[in-house]
Amino acid sequence: MTDWIKAVRDAMARLDITQEKLAERMGKTQGAVGHWLNGRREPGLTDINQMLDIVGLPPLAISPGLEDGSNLGPALQPIREPRDYPLISWVEAGEVTEAPSRIGGTHAWIESTENAGYEAYWLTVKGHSMTSNGNPSFPEGSLILVKPDSEIINGKYYVVEMLDTGKKTFKQYVEDAGYRYLRPLNDTYRTIEIDHNCRFLGRVVDTKMTGL
Repeated sequence: MTDWIKAVRDAMARLDITQEKLAERMGKTQGAVGHWLNGRREPGLTDINQMLDIVGLPPLAISPGLEDGSNLGPALQPIREPRDYPLISWVEAGEVTEAPSRIGGTHAWIESTENAGYEAYWLTVKGHSMTSNGNPSFPEGSLILVKPDSEIINGKYYVVEMLDTGKKTFKQYVEDAGYRYLRPLNDTYRTIEIDHNCRFLGRVVDTKMTGL
């Protein structure tokens, strides 16, 4: 398998990006993207780099002296190369509209190996609703990395804003028998049934315990 194909497919699996979603973001048909990712057809360098950019990977370059793109280099950088993301407040969560590189210098920047995109940020967990005796568990004071503009997937963990109160919360998203819920991991807290009364701010893709 070509190196760039494997890198893109691995990143898609890690980020929960489907072929359909990738094709939609590229403005291409799902069939075309499927042929490329299965090695049945060879896309141009522009299309390859567009796919790499969408999944947060560095672009390929044409080797010196070549114009047709048939020889691509350099090799891809490590997929899980560390990147720094800002630690922001819950008040700021959902209001960050610019890339983190433009956020003021008062924020701490914390490393992650996840390619969460340029608008991702860390939050500090408040309260005990996501603390459990098993795994995973997100105790109060631990850090969560939030990736905005993420697909809503059953069983994943999200930061959500309740539209009626403006309160922001961190819970597991659950679909069951046609109903949707925000579920705490701590059984002493109540599960919240949702409809169109909330806004998903982003999916949690990494976590760190305190004592960094």
